[in-house]
Parts: sequence; C-alpha cells; structure tokens
Amino acid sequence: MLSFLRPAPDATKKVPPEKIARSYRWHQTGVIAALCIGYIGYYIIRLIFTTEQNDIMRQYGFTTAEVGLVLSCFGIGYGISKLFMGALSDKSNTIRYLATGLIVSAILNIGLGATRNLYVMMILMLVMSIAQGMGAAACQRTIQLWWGKKWRGTIYSIWSSAHNAGAFACVAVVQLASFLFTGSIAAVFYTASVISFAIAAFVLWAGAERPAAVGLPSIAEYTGDEVKLDNGESSVADLTDLSLQQVFITYILKNPLVWAITLTSMALYLVRYGIMSWIPSYLVQSKGFSEAFAKWLVGIFELAAVPGVILMGAVSDFLKDRRALVCLGCVLGLVVCLTTYFFSSAKTVIVIDLLLMGTLIYAPLTLVGLMVNEVVPKFAVGSSTGFMGFFQYIFGETLATALIGILVAKYGWIASNTVLYVAAGLAMLLLVYIMIHEQKLEKGEA
Repeated sequence: MLSFLRPAPDATKKVPPEKIARSYRWHQTGVIAALCIGYIGYYIIRLIFTTEQNDIMRQYGFTTAEVGLVLSCFGIGYGISKLFMGALSDKSNTIRYLATGLIVSAILNIGLGATRNLYVMMILMLVMSIAQGMGAAACQRTIQLWWGKKWRGTIYSIWSSAHNAGAFACVAVVQLASFLFTGSIAAVFYTASVISFAIAAFVLWAGAERPAAVGLPSIAEYTGDEVKLDNGESSVADLTDLSLQQVFITYILKNPLVWAITLTSMALYLVRYGIMSWIPSYLVQSKGFSEAFAKWLVGIFELAAVPGVILMGAVSDFLKDRRALVCLGCVLGLVVCLTTYFFSSAKTVIVIDLLLMGTLIYAPLTLVGLMVNEVVPKFAVGSSTGFMGFFQYIFGETLATALIGILVAKYGWIASNTVLYVAAGLAMLLLVYIMIHEQKLEKGEA
C-alpha cells in the first residue's frame, strides 16, 4: 500500500489532560463534517450518469439497453469492490483513503464526460466502482474510532443520511451545470468532478484518522468503549499486526453474528430496492397514478426517510444500544405498511404509506450497518462493512431488480408482493436470533 495511505503513527506530543474533552469535541466536529460532505461527494459522482441518462440517449444515440449495460458495470463492480476495498480500509489512514477514492472517482468521471464510446464508458464505470468502494468502509471505520456507543447510533445515522443529501446534491449540480453551459453533457461531468476535487481537499483538511494520531487517548481509553466479541472476549485495539486474510477469516467468516446481521441487511436491501426500483411502474400499472407524479414519489420516498433515520439512531442510543430491538420494531411496522401499499386503492393513503416506509426501511438498514461494525474489533470494521456490502448489492439489489422483474412479467405484481413479504419475514427471524445472541453475550453465556 502506498505510504500516503498507511495509518498515521501515534502522535509523540500528547494533548494535556485538561484540554482533552475540548480537543475531542473539536476533532469530532471536523471528522463528522468530513465524512458527511465527503460521502455526498461520492454520491454526486456516482449518480451523474444515472441522472443524465435521458440526455445521453438522446444526444449520443444510445439505447436503453446500452445505458443499462453501463450502469450494470457499476452495480456488479461496486458489490465486489466493497468486499475488497472495505478490507483494505482496515489497514489504511481512513481519511486519506476516503479522499483518494473520491479523487480517483472524479478523474474517471472526467473520462466519462470526454468520451462517447460505449465500451470506454463501460470500462470507466467498472473502474470507478472500485474507487467508489473505498467510501463507506472508510467512513464507518472512522466513526468507530471517534465515537463511543453512547452517541454512535445518532452519529452513524447522521452520516448515513448523507447519501440522501448526495442524491439531492447531484441533481443540483446537474441543474447548475446545464444552466451555465447550455445543456452540455460533458460540462455536467466536468462540473461534478471539480466540485468533488474541492470536497476531497476539504476532507483532508477537516478530518482526522483516529484520536491517537492527533495526541488524544483512544475512544476506548476516553469513554471505556469496547467491543464484545462472539467468543465472550473484549477488544479495544484500533490496529493489528494480523494480515487481512487472518482478520477476515477469524473475525468475519467465523463470526455467526456477522453472518446473521449481513443476511438481515441483504433481506432489507431486497425490500428497499423491491419497492424503490418499481415505484413508477407499480403505481402507474396497479394504482392509477400519473407517470410524472409516480417519478416524484421516488425522491419523496428517499428524502422523507432522513429525519426518521436520525431519530431511530438516537432511540437506539437511548435504549442502551438495543439496536436489534429498534430494527425489529421498524420491520414489524414495515410489514403493516407493505400490506397497505399492496391492497389500498386510496392514493393519499398510498403516498402517506410511502413516506412512512422510507423511515421503516432505511432506519433498520442504517442500524444493521452499525451493528455489523460493533460485533467485530475496530481493526476489522472495514472488512465487516465490505462483507455486508457484497451481499447487499450482489444478492439483495440483484434479486430486487432482476428477479422481481422476471416474476412480475410472468405472474403479475402479486409475485413482487410475495417476495417482499418473504424478505421482511426473513429479516424479522434473523433479528430475533440476533437479539437472543446479544443477550447471551451480555450475560457471558456465549
């Protein structure tokens, strides 16, 4: 690994004891700003091609199938990338890792704006997916290093909402560039890259990799934060001399809680994309909505989740880290909302139902992302994030789009309803298992 990306050594000059609390607050403010704004930058880059797809088809002469090929290169590559790039983040300076992924993505995005060749675009999107896989793992590991359990649910939920803000920011960038450069597609890509370069510079300036690197005590020393492992032991270490392979086998593949939480996340991803990806088609074909209004509901579904996700994260902190319990409550509510969504014919009720489902899906999705980080040592957080991301995208998203599309074409929308019910039921069963297992760990019975 390049020396630039290696973890920073512990600072030789320590912060005086009387200044530790103030210094911690100052650095935490900079870190959360760097993570949120940095991840917004990732989404600005990631969604430009998606946002511009209609203009690309019209001006470049691409077909829907050709645009789908380019997008599929990103989806498949991103799922695989999260597995490997997530693991690499455990051996990196997370702030520099985050900024590097954004810089590389922005460079490749310039290439997308400079070419009209379909095959070049497919290659660029595939390589970009690898760089994009550096983002989430670096952010999640940094949160584990800077916040104890008392506030971690709230902070994690705030960061997780950055992807919703990133989707909105992407649209704003497209509108700004289109206005300034009279609809030039290339200019939209270039503008997004310039903005992302500036964001990467901000990340490097405002962020800090871990407390010890800036002369502060580790979060374990500062708050007593520790990770309760599946074997009943506790871990407080930020770094390890174990190889990536040793970390992955010992703390990921052999950890039943990691598997249970990952499969829960996969099931919830299936529900997420099974609803979101098909909102326009389902509402127009089954509920009589207009096409224009149905498209707007996709954005409403996303944005309405932000306050609810942050609230549920805070609730999980208030309940002393009982995150599986909060997730289970959300999924139970989700089943009720799914039933209304499937069987109600009142348009107002369906719209309100979608607003609620945004929170009831994204809140548990956010919390399981935190939970899988909290059942492994801090030096394995990136690996756990990547492992979960692989299952989310390769299986969860694929089943929600390809499988549901095939089943609906053959059996109608009742097939989609059945798949979503089964996925929600699987998530509930797994959450009950996780709750029981966590209680055993607390009692020292594992």
